[in-house]
Amino acid sequence: MPIKVGTDIMDIERFRQVLERRPRLKDKIFTVGEVAYCEAKADPAPHFAARFCAKEAFAKALGTGVSKFSMFEVEVVNTKQGKPELELYGRARTAAVGAWVRDLDLSISHSNFVAIAVVVLETGEN
Repeated sequence: MPIKVGTDIMDIERFRQVLERRPRLKDKIFTVGEVAYCEAKADPAPHFAARFCAKEAFAKALGTGVSKFSMFEVEVVNTKQGKPELELYGRARTAAVGAWVRDLDLSISHSNFVAIAVVVLETGEN
């Protein structure tokens, strides 16, 4: 099965400043669940930045960029064990099906300064 990889890294302070300047941007990028998760943290910015990176990394792995779907249609959720996973909706799901995505994996992390995400897609006809 062919494997595709996408990665994204972001300066957390820069993203914090963007969210402060444009607070309604959260509602265009993040789902209600993502906003609730991040805002429950003492410092939400690293968690928002990591989720933004996950959405960008998915688009890069897919090879379409985010022009084919809304970032709102890609959601980072956590398993009971805390592992982040991607849920796809609408055009993001359609794009993944059209690219023959059979499986996907997500890894996200952040330090005090940067957030990073890596998405691995397994593709191939059924």
